[in-house]
Amino acid sequence: METTRQQKVNSLLQKDLAEILLREVIVPNTMVSVTRVNVTPDMSIARVNLSIFAVKDKAGVLKQIQTKKSEIRYLLGERVKNQLRVVPDLQFFLDDSLDRMERIDELLKE
Repeated sequence: METTRQQKVNSLLQKDLAEILLREVIVPNTMVSVTRVNVTPDMSIARVNLSIFAVKDKAGVLKQIQTKKSEIRYLLGERVKNQLRVVPDLQFFLDDSLDRMERIDELLKE
């Protein structure tokens, strides 16, 4: 069960990470959406779920984003420095729920 503080931090990080990934950390010809952020109770780690569109090699794009993790964390720190004392460590995961939903729809149509 998440605390109210965790929920607020999750929302803040989701909004700011989405803007950072969209505007500042550009992955060519790819649309990246932050679907969910979960911070640990001690606020030290943020698990970030990403949906990646318009590309075949989603794992490769995720790897590119992971290599830029320190840059993303720095940019995030610049945005949330007045709300959080410490910027959580970022862990990125691929959210394939939309792909699974699409696949289920295809199977149901057959």
